[in-house]
Formats: sequence, structure tokens, C-alpha cells
Amino acid sequence: MTHRPRRSALFLPASNARAIEKARALDADVVILDLEDAVAPDQKATAREAAVAAVRSGGFGHRELVVRANAIGTAEAEADLAALAGSGAAAVLLPKVDDPQALHRARAVLGKGPALWAMIETPRAILDLPVIVAAAAATGLAALIAGTNDLAKELRCRPFPDRAPLVPVLVQIVVAARAAGLVALDGVSNVLDDPAAVEAECRQGRALGYDGKTLIHPSQVAPANAVFGPDEEEVRWARAVARAFDGAEAEDKGAIRVEGKMVERLHLEEARRTLAIHEAVTTRS
Repeated sequence: MTHRPRRSALFLPASNARAIEKARALDADVVILDLEDAVAPDQKATAREAAVAAVRSGGFGHRELVVRANAIGTAEAEADLAALAGSGAAAVLLPKVDDPQALHRARAVLGKGPALWAMIETPRAILDLPVIVAAAAATGLAALIAGTNDLAKELRCRPFPDRAPLVPVLVQIVVAARAAGLVALDGVSNVLDDPAAVEAECRQGRALGYDGKTLIHPSQVAPANAVFGPDEEEVRWARAVARAFDGAEAEDKGAIRVEGKMVERLHLEEARRTLAIHEAVTTRS
């Protein structure tokens, strides 16, 4: 399995040429060109053309390039998907995925093109998570993103800085993603001028099991990368676990002793993931 860093996923309006150009030099792991919320209705066609042009022109280096289409069932969705089918984008992000039918409809238009990512941002989607992720293999679904702003609105909850009312649904999204072997990305932080608050939200997301965080401003990239990337101690411990299991004395054992702790082979899998992400980040710096 290839473990690709997705610590930071930055949303940018596809209609903003200047922002797209700047994104080519940002340290975000993922750039998401947005055709939905960030684009006015009369700019949809222009933004679509700009997104396809940006994907085809390249220059994003290590950054994974994703395009968020308009929601299935809207007037713009099919045109978005048709344009993106052969664009070369790594994935198409579908907003407001409530059921697996949305994934199948998108795949029918995309053909064998980009992977699908799904935003989980409605109560119905939370209830239907098991059937949504069950369609992953057939539809090329590779990631779930928590749409926290829409979820808060639909649930009529008040998340406040600690997001406590959203934690139960955030956990359900992670559980569904892990059950299907998918990437899970936390929702955006609306805080733009308080790095400590952004970092705290990132730490909460990581504690809940998310692989990274979606972002709405370049200033949020650094805290997301710092929190969701393995730190020195995590890398040291991962190396110790990997070394211990590579030794001949561990060859036929399911659990061994490492630095006074009992470590199982399930910990070896996580250690290898940590080391793969660390290597991917450090070798491109």
C-alpha cells in the first residue's frame, strides 16, 4: 500500500487565477480547485474551463490536484464531470454525497478517469455511511471529507471552538473511512487570524483519527502540516518498532518487547505508515 501525505488540503476558487498560481508554490499536500461554493453561478462555466486548464498545464509538483465539482443533481454537475473525465486530475470531489447513487452517477460520466472523493455534510449522509463506503470498490471512492460547516447548519448545532456537538459525527466518518480503507480528512477551520486555534482544531482532528485537514487559507497550511505530520519522537519510535520486527528473533512472533512495551504486528503496520509519510515529506523538501 502506498501511503501518501494528505496533511493539508487547501480549497481554492477555480475562478481565481492568481490563487491557483500561488498554490503551485505552497507547501500544501493537496490543492482542491473549487467549482462549487466558492464560485458565483454566473462564473461556473468560466471556472470549469480554468480548472481544466490548470490541471492540464501542471506545475503543481508533489501536490495532489483535486477538483470539487458541483453536486450531483444540479445543472452544472454533469458538465463538470464530463470536462474532468480526461483532465488528468487526481480526483474529483463530490459535495453533498447522500447515497451511493451519487457515486455511481459520477463514475458513469467519469469512466475510468479520476478517483472520487466524497464530502459528508448532511444528516442523511451520516445515516447512510455504511452503504456509501460499501460502494467504494465499484465507484473508485478513495476519500471522505467531513463537511463540518454544512453539518453544523443541518444539525442546527453550535459547535463552538471545541466542536463538541460535532464530535459524534466526526467519529462516524472516520469509522466508515477506516472500514473501507479510505482516506479521512477533517473539515475546514473558519479561523483565519489565530494560528493557535487552527492548531488546536488540527490536534483534535488528529486525535479523532483523521489523516489531514481541509483548509480555506494558505496561513492554515503550516499548522496542519505540523500536527498531521509525524514528529521526531513518532519517527524514532516507528524506526525502533520496524527494526525490532526485522530481527530474526521476531520472525515467527506476533508480539515482541520493544523498549519495555509489548508491541504487536498491528503496531508494525502503523510504524511503516509513519515512516512512509515521513520519507515522502522529507525527500521532497
